[in-house]
Amino acid sequence: MDLIKIGEFLAELRHEKNLTQEQLGEKLGVTNKTVSRWENGNYMPPVEMLRLLSELYSVSINEILSGEKLSDTEYKEKAEENIKAVLGTSFSLKEKIEFFKEKWKKDHRLSLLLWIIVFAAVFVSGALIGWFVWEKAGFVVCGADCIAAAVVRIERYNKMMAYAEQKAFDGSGKQ
Repeated sequence: MDLIKIGEFLAELRHEKNLTQEQLGEKLGVTNKTVSRWENGNYMPPVEMLRLLSELYSVSINEILSGEKLSDTEYKEKAEENIKAVLGTSFSLKEKIEFFKEKWKKDHRLSLLLWIIVFAAVFVSGALIGWFVWEKAGFVVCGADCIAAAVVRIERYNKMMAYAEQKAFDGSGKQ
């Protein structure tokens, strides 16, 4: 995102509404210095201010972030660029990875629950075999179950990390 272009666009929109920086600041609850900093490209207005500016100037937030009024055909393309730019600057790599790890866990919680049920059932059956039938067989079943659970856990963790890292790096190896 080009802060200078955004600032110039905000100044242009303010002039179209015949507002001074001081008048705009009063409407938004900020100082005229803050408005000046936005319009000079020194700072980006915070999200809540982008929403208010969008409503006041009757333009979309996407247009503000693009620094220009957009046609219908340009709108979608610029929206995608702006979202990527905002996400790229808003979150650290660690935060992105944590976000996508949690998303993966949420998307796969049913399969996790099924694995837990399967391993619990095998473990209990191994314990029952050991108790009622033959003690060594029960240990073998329980031991195999624990090893299988560890292997599945490692495999699931690796899949989760591959997913999170791919998404965090946008599939291209770039942040």
